[in-house]
Amino acid sequence: MTAVSRDDLPPPGSGPGTTTRPAPPGGLAGSRRAEPADWVVALSTTGPEQQHALRLLHQLMVRAAAHQVWRMRSALPDDSPASVEVIVQQAADEAMTALLAKLHTFEGRSRFTTWAFKFAILQASSDVRRLQWRRREVELRDLDLGTIPAADHDDAERSAEGADLANAVARAMATVLTPYQRRIAVALLVDEVPIDVLAERLGTNRGALYKTLHEARRRLRAELTARGYLAPTGGAR
Repeated sequence: MTAVSRDDLPPPGSGPGTTTRPAPPGGLAGSRRAEPADWVVALSTTGPEQQHALRLLHQLMVRAAAHQVWRMRSALPDDSPASVEVIVQQAADEAMTALLAKLHTFEGRSRFTTWAFKFAILQASSDVRRLQWRRREVELRDLDLGTIPAADHDDAERSAEGADLANAVARAMATVLTPYQRRIAVALLVDEVPIDVLAERLGTNRGALYKTLHEARRRLRAELTARGYLAPTGGAR
């Protein structure tokens, strides 16, 4: 397991508001041998070349995960260095497993290291969000028409139009969506529950929730278009 050293993390005082970034994914500092000319081939075969490629890949995953966890550390219940290292290592391991399972899908449209970097970034982000919401209750509440916020515009006409559209959306949600679709839409779009957290709490997966949300949006668009609030191309009236 690759430990997170001080070189992997931004210096003290840096964070989301700074431009601190890890070294470019193309070159891994400290590697005595060059990275493989063809990562897919190196990772797919057995022997010393595969072991070398796996070591380099894990180093990359750790660096990418460390960058992302450090950037999001303010959201962690415990942002101590020891806690950060545990999260980074877990995210790097899980990202590497996910990448190897999808190795055959790499099409070469970008550098392999850039493609791999994204796995660790997404996994680290997901892990931090789960920790952030670990002690927070996720309530699948229905739409409350009495809590629709008033439109906030200096112009009275625009304010009235905004209020009319907001009420139209609320009415459409109440009439064309199923109770389940409404609750999922409210949780994701109004309460801003991370989709991976919601999937975990409901015992489902991101794909199923994306499908539900996509269908809800399709129904809402069709209803608002039929009532003249949206043009057929999706523009507001």
